[in-house]
Amino acid sequence: MSISRRQVLLIGGLGVLGAGAAMLPTGSVEAKSASRLSDKEMPRPFQSAFVQAPFLAPYATGIDPADGLPVNYYRVTEKAATANILPRLTTPILGYNGIFPGPTISLDQGTKAVLRVRNQLPAQHAIDGHALSTSTHLHGSASLPQYDGYASDITHPGFFKDYHYPNFQPARTLWYHDHGVHFTALNAYSGLAAQYHMHDPLERQLLPQGRYDVALTVNDVMFASNGALGYDDNTHSGLWGDVILVNGKPWPVMKVQKRVYRFRILNASISRSLRPTLSTGDPLVVVGTDGGLVPTAQSVSSYRHGGAERYEVLIDFRKYKTGQRIELRNLSNKNNVDYDYTNKIMAFDVTDEPVDTTDPTWNRIPTTLAGSETMSLKASQSVKTRSFRVKRNDATNLWTINEDSWQDVIASGYKKVAADPALNSVEIWEIENKSGGWFHPVHIHLVDFQIISRNGQAPMLHERGPKDVVYVGEGETVRLLMKFTPQQGVYMMHCHNLPHEDHDMMVQFRVGLKESDLDVNDPMTAAKAEWDDEED
Repeated sequence: MSISRRQVLLIGGLGVLGAGAAMLPTGSVEAKSASRLSDKEMPRPFQSAFVQAPFLAPYATGIDPADGLPVNYYRVTEKAATANILPRLTTPILGYNGIFPGPTISLDQGTKAVLRVRNQLPAQHAIDGHALSTSTHLHGSASLPQYDGYASDITHPGFFKDYHYPNFQPARTLWYHDHGVHFTALNAYSGLAAQYHMHDPLERQLLPQGRYDVALTVNDVMFASNGALGYDDNTHSGLWGDVILVNGKPWPVMKVQKRVYRFRILNASISRSLRPTLSTGDPLVVVGTDGGLVPTAQSVSSYRHGGAERYEVLIDFRKYKTGQRIELRNLSNKNNVDYDYTNKIMAFDVTDEPVDTTDPTWNRIPTTLAGSETMSLKASQSVKTRSFRVKRNDATNLWTINEDSWQDVIASGYKKVAADPALNSVEIWEIENKSGGWFHPVHIHLVDFQIISRNGQAPMLHERGPKDVVYVGEGETVRLLMKFTPQQGVYMMHCHNLPHEDHDMMVQFRVGLKESDLDVNDPMTAAKAEWDDEED
């Protein structure tokens, strides 16, 4: 596929590609960029200063009378706003509290959270007029089904929903994002995404904290000529923008001390995968995956990073000279669409700011980190192996899992399931990708899993930790080992190339219940949204 700037049409201030057959991406493109910006308005790498999203403080705290555990109460408001991404033009966004990325929530394991999400969005999205109803998913949390962001459990403009998060899992990087049925891609692309950090005592002891524990929310976008976001998902195949944002800024520059830093890297792109590497050739040390700390740190020169995956890496800046610039680059992967500057992510400028050497993490690169129940599972514990095939159905123009789609779930009255594991059972799920050239980052809600093989071989070094998203590359078959605990009820499994999810690569599974059982945690009925009469 070759993309020219002429193909990006403007609709309502946003860009969208015209209808047509799904096209397979290729690394060869006709244009230097996909955006419609003039040369003087087009951002260039390393012109913006790095910023972090603000942390969200609880508006109240309390104690849960049921178990005596502390509870933090938070609220965010989904609303339309503008962002200063480009040098001179402003960009309309949809954001939690009107910013992208949204505010970061940070708390300790064992402190519960109640997050009130207020939908104060316009009635319709500017690009296509779809109703701006939302469903908030805390990605990485073992939440009850009614608080998991079930796609069809939507909150309309003018309403709010309280989401209850248990936060009993080991320390990890989570993120919250919109999961509204059939419009997750557009809503998340427009800005409804933010990080959520859970700490525990071991992680606090081993890894950098505070200003040296840095959240990087990476995504790619394209722009219309007026500075608005463009949108071109190649007939639901995927969107590949020409501008890489880190925390909402194009290719920013961060000033760093001569010490070890920890980076929580979230790929929030709706389709693009990354392959980060350092310009110096020095290693990235992977210390955490989606589900928390890895058992053993892994040093890699680069790694494959699909949509929605989180990797925590250490970078050691001690040996660099004052004033030296180190780039975090992107080597890309098969079947992305790459442009002039999508081979860069951000840069680090080394300063001579004094280092606090009383902080024991300033020079620590741990080798042994933390075991977990997930990584201790053995294949011999599995009571069932299930097979799934991800592909495109050319007859219906939909993406499917075992020929099933979310349309089938809706048509069944939300009863149809792709699997029905027993509560606390251990299973192997095998996912095969023979879809003809697309990669699929597959997310399984509720559980952390262990990747036990990829094409019959050991998993890649960087993915040898607890995961909830698996990159299923072209022609690949992965085997995953997981325990279905601690909640029972209905959960989703889908592709996190979000145009694929929306059209309609998502199914559901039922844990610990028969279809005829009363489901007290039914995600469609157990916790309804309420009318919002609060003042802004």
